[in-house]
Amino acid sequence: MLLLLTCLAWGQEGGATLAEEYYKAGEFEKAANEYSRLLKGDVTWTRLSRYVGSLQRTNKTDDALKYLRKQQRSDETNKPYYELLIGQIAAQQGDTVTANTQYTAAVQHSKSNTTRLEKIATAFSESGEARWAIRALETAREVSREQTAYSEDLMALYRATGQTQKAIDETILTSKQPDKKEKVIATLQSFINTKEEPLVESALYAKIQQEPGELAYNELLVWFFVQKQKFSRALLQEKATDKRMKLNGGRVYDLGMLAMNNKEYKAAADAFEYIATTYPQGQLYPFARRLVINAREEQVKNTYPVDKYEIRKLIADYQRMLQEIGTNVKTLEALRSTANLYGNYLDSRDTALSVLDLAIDLGKNDRNFVDKCKIDKGDIYLLKGEPWESTLLYSQVEKSQKEELLGYEAKLKNAKLHYYKGDFAVAKDVLDVLKLATSREIANDAEQLSLLIVDNTGEDSTESAMRAYAAIDLLLFQNKTDEAVDKLNDMWIKHGESSLADEILWLRANTYLKQGKSKEALDDLKAIMAKYPNDILGDDALFTQGKVLEERLKDKPAAMAIYQQLLTQYPGSIYVAEARKRFRSLRGDTVN
Repeated sequence: MLLLLTCLAWGQEGGATLAEEYYKAGEFEKAANEYSRLLKGDVTWTRLSRYVGSLQRTNKTDDALKYLRKQQRSDETNKPYYELLIGQIAAQQGDTVTANTQYTAAVQHSKSNTTRLEKIATAFSESGEARWAIRALETAREVSREQTAYSEDLMALYRATGQTQKAIDETILTSKQPDKKEKVIATLQSFINTKEEPLVESALYAKIQQEPGELAYNELLVWFFVQKQKFSRALLQEKATDKRMKLNGGRVYDLGMLAMNNKEYKAAADAFEYIATTYPQGQLYPFARRLVINAREEQVKNTYPVDKYEIRKLIADYQRMLQEIGTNVKTLEALRSTANLYGNYLDSRDTALSVLDLAIDLGKNDRNFVDKCKIDKGDIYLLKGEPWESTLLYSQVEKSQKEELLGYEAKLKNAKLHYYKGDFAVAKDVLDVLKLATSREIANDAEQLSLLIVDNTGEDSTESAMRAYAAIDLLLFQNKTDEAVDKLNDMWIKHGESSLADEILWLRANTYLKQGKSKEALDDLKAIMAKYPNDILGDDALFTQGKVLEERLKDKPAAMAIYQQLLTQYPGSIYVAEARKRFRSLRGDTVN
């Protein structure tokens, strides 16, 4: 008996393989004969559809219909398959009424359970009847009474049939399944920056109104606003969700940190302010209290020229916070910020050093914090014109933080010290090591400074131009912008024809921007484009022109023209994506 069953199974399997080979080879008459024999033993959708297809290809459509109708009456189990195929033949013959009647019957006769509906949906899909596959799955969802059943299949089918609104609605509905979050995000991302994008926002609002307690929908709306760089709107939504669902500010805090990382300092400050005001007894309060000031600090520091009155206000805010909360591990960073404001913006270097010493003493058990303070102290000593103290501190951090990011940062600062002093060979040796650093930012900084040294040394035995340029770089580090501009003017007169010419213009343009002198900066940027368009700073100068016109002078048409020029003239530039985005935004397009 075992041998007989084995032989029968082998015969079925071998027959199936033979039938498939005939079908794929286009020998449809032989394929039909094999599938006819196989169907007597076991009916599957693949065998049945290929049998009917083989008959049609050998001009035996009537035989196919005769077979299907006979089986439809006698084989209740597979009745939906026969109805589907009868409908398909009717559709091919232009009889849409019969086709729809048979398709409807196929779905109706599958309603006894979800498994049958799933199978008929697959059959419809493989037959090219995607809309009927949708109907079968929607029916299966009703039978299962699970709101999100078959969500991924329906997402794909709605989109394939051009039902964009339904595709978006289904995608949003799918977000209720936590394990599908990545799939949902990827699908919605594909609608962003297209004409269908407004449908996403409106659908999200509609879902939230229908189910205000569903956190997944709120998460998606916040995600959408973040993609659009609309952090203030994301914050409004997050605040409302926090109040309604009593989330203790955690999600608002996360959004504030995201806004900080994206340099959206106003939105970040608003987020931390909300937490500090709403949850004064919460665990996040001391962090939010510091970060709200920190966010405002970044706003002030990135608004040129820097307003010293605002700097003093920030210091006062930090001091009030320290008096309120006390000086402890949660507020140590506030001491660092206070010290750096004193040292970098108010020329109170000794006060800055005293504050940093206090911070080091209080945070002595945190090696990373202490080393950060040492780097800050090194910077302050360099501002004071005491580079030997700076290199001592940087070297301590290098030793303490070997192979760590902080150690690489200290090594880069030491390399710059050699550069400022005119020890270019030593600086380059250190920079070449740092090119391999794990931090892309540090590696890029090292690469740029190394290239500057290589390109502009060796022209004469004294390397006078490069030494003068490095000395000006040090002045800028020390925030002596007026003196730096005077030196740059002198240097342009003496070395305007050297290999450093475009670098001089670029440095002067950026110094003018720090002083708030947009017109003078534009003149230098235009000079780079006029004289050195093919040098390494060409695309940098052009992109910066666009930003100045857009952000400072509010000249939209001129900025658009510059961004368009960059796209045409420098198609390989790293600024292409950002220039295109800004151009489209200024034109009024829907952009990410």
